[in-house]
Amino acid sequence: MIRLHDSLSNEVRELTMRDPGKVTMYVCGPTVYDLPHLGHGRFTLVWDTLRRWLTFLGLEVTFVSNITDIDDNIIARAQRESRSEADVAREFENHWWEAMEKMGVARPTHTPHATEYVEGMVALIGTFLENGIAYQTRDGVYLDIAKVPDYGALAGQSLDSLRAGARIEAHDEKRSPLDFALWKRAKPDEPTWPAPFGDGRPGWHTECVVMSLALLGEGFDLHCGGFDLRFPHHENERAQAVAAGHQFARHWAHNGWVMVGDQKMSKSLGNFTSLTDLTEKSDPRSYRLLVLRSHYRSPIEVSPATIADAERGLERLDGLARRFHQRMYEASEFVVASGCEFAGEGAQLVRSVHDALANDFDTPAALAVIFEAVTSAHAAADRGDDVVAQQLATAVTATLAGMGLTLSTATGDVDEESAVLVSQRDAARARKDWGEADRLRDALVALGWTVEDSATGTQIRK
Repeated sequence: MIRLHDSLSNEVRELTMRDPGKVTMYVCGPTVYDLPHLGHGRFTLVWDTLRRWLTFLGLEVTFVSNITDIDDNIIARAQRESRSEADVAREFENHWWEAMEKMGVARPTHTPHATEYVEGMVALIGTFLENGIAYQTRDGVYLDIAKVPDYGALAGQSLDSLRAGARIEAHDEKRSPLDFALWKRAKPDEPTWPAPFGDGRPGWHTECVVMSLALLGEGFDLHCGGFDLRFPHHENERAQAVAAGHQFARHWAHNGWVMVGDQKMSKSLGNFTSLTDLTEKSDPRSYRLLVLRSHYRSPIEVSPATIADAERGLERLDGLARRFHQRMYEASEFVVASGCEFAGEGAQLVRSVHDALANDFDTPAALAVIFEAVTSAHAAADRGDDVVAQQLATAVTATLAGMGLTLSTATGDVDEESAVLVSQRDAARARKDWGEADRLRDALVALGWTVEDSATGTQIRK
């Protein structure tokens, strides 16, 4: 199967399934009040890749990722722009799905919206009040974390340690600075819902508890998200489930941050680059390759240099697909190993990739195996061993597609004159006429092309 780091136990352990052959996953999705940034892109790519690979192994994956469509930030933007909260949420949710489609991220099995589950949230909060686990203040309803025996377990800190580091607000009615809002009382010109304990709207931490349990049921397999959600969001989710007597997620997994210098990338820090910018200026697949090159729990830095390097890696992979006329998978396609034909060295490659990914989803190790196979495939073809070359090329293409990275045989918009020069230069290199090859390179450069040599021949780009 596969072993993943579990944030609750802080150890790498096997991902066990509640129902044999089926995996239930919940990933905290976006709050839709602005354009998605690279940090959002990373977490969606990490967990999309895991989902796809579990499917590649033949498992049935139910993947739930929510949309938070009511929130302080949405309200603030709506008021600032004199529009409705629903209009703001709808606009930026559309931007979200456009960015996901460009990056080849598959749509979740379910995409619950917070506003669709308010009734369930009201019922849960009512239960907490009845049982004395929550209490009311002038501005809302709070969970009393002192009533949750193991609060702080997911954060890996004791209650005393968390209290010591908490921000204390002046004139706060909360019993503890760690107590968090389950319900926010209605304010003028804000959207509200009716509740026995006063009209208002749900707190962020309550949304995912209700939605995940409603769609995946008790003891679902895996809860994922960015490392910044581990505390307080995920801790507060877990606390509510424990307080309500629910069996919640059996395994917790978190991915690392996207870094800008020594800071994580986030909207709150104002240092984010939108996914729209990235996908307009570079091959959208390059970001997936960059994410795969780093272990999911490690931070990554996204810069023009790292993206350019990933694009060079893509060209090497695409070159394999072109040379060996590989099947082109669609980004929306879920590839299953049992539907592919692997033989000889190709079958061994698939086993090696699986072994790497089974070890805490070590995508850098898997890519190392794959790129080594690319070199071996070209070497096999060069010595006339077309059977081995095709075995490896087929396995490379399919395993990458199994991780959501599709290859392309397109050469781009190359005009006829440039295409002829490329063909002539390849012929000159084949007969080892290096002077002529250099002359043709200079001719291509004069036309504005960047010229690169690869195992598949001359590659040009602008």
